Amino acid sequence: MSQTVPDFELENVGAGPNPFSLATPVRDDDTDSAILLFQRDYHCGNCRKQVSAIADRYDEFRAVNALPVSILPEPADRAANWQDQYELPYPLLADPSTDVSDDYDQPVRFGLLGSLHDLVGRMPVAMVVDTRNGNPTPFYTYEGRMPADRPTIEELLEEASAVYART
Repeated sequence: MSQTVPDFELENVGAGPNPFSLATPVRDDDTDSAILLFQRDYHCGNCRKQVSAIADRYDEFRAVNALPVSILPEPADRAANWQDQYELPYPLLADPSTDVSDDYDQPVRFGLLGSLHDLVGRMPVAMVVDTRNGNPTPFYTYEGRMPADRPTIEELLEEASAVYART
């Protein structure tokens, strides 16, 4: 991954602007970082637990000027079902073509089979992106090796706090 991350524009079925763009989201000046959570798929129980746990601690992320953003490799109507179930206070983006997930190097296991079926192929990724100065740069990346392999909320908050401390 280069020193900057690619911008993107995706449909947002959660809180915040729709469509959502990393470089120019409509938000207040109190956001230093975006926590990008690249999910596996709609059925992933670990993904569902993660988005719900992040929602429960949303205020802690905002306290360090971080904005969680979940990216689901599914059509908007399926992502909207998640939003209906979990009422996430942060953006929930639909990436049905997986172009953004691929641009951000979300790992896919099992070769062609994994690329055809996200349930067995996509691995979770969490990335803290420094969004200050309109030049999004990666600060921390965690690539899961297994479906349940994810950073803890405490780890994500610690990394987001480090970006905040650099201001």
